[in-house]
Amino acid sequence: QVHLVESGGGLVQAGASLRLSCAASGRTFSSYIMGWFRQAPGKEREFVAAITWSAGSRYYVDSVKGRFTISVDNAKKTVYLQMNSLRLEDTAVYYCNLLNSFSDPRPLISWGQGTQVTVSS
Repeated sequence: QVHLVESGGGLVQAGASLRLSCAASGRTFSSYIMGWFRQAPGKEREFVAAITWSAGSRYYVDSVKGRFTISVDNAKKTVYLQMNSLRLEDTAVYYCNLLNSFSDPRPLISWGQGTQVTVSS
């Protein structure tokens, strides 16, 4: 059983930065990809970014390219999402999950509680 815990969200002004963390525990999961998703009020959950545990490959949705950076600390079993130049439209609850591949971003385990990111003007 893999358990993921998201943290690091908060209320910031547009243009600010935040770093989200996703701490993993449980059985071996290094063969999977770690992904970040977000869900804004009234919208469907959106796939945002993903990374292999080796950090050899990364994926970003177009709307966050150049602003968000995904990284991994294998020793801590933690995946990070550094978010810079935040925009109002980045406001959402952010979640992490395991994926099979970048092209198949279906989540493999139950969603955690997520972490709220609110960007104000």
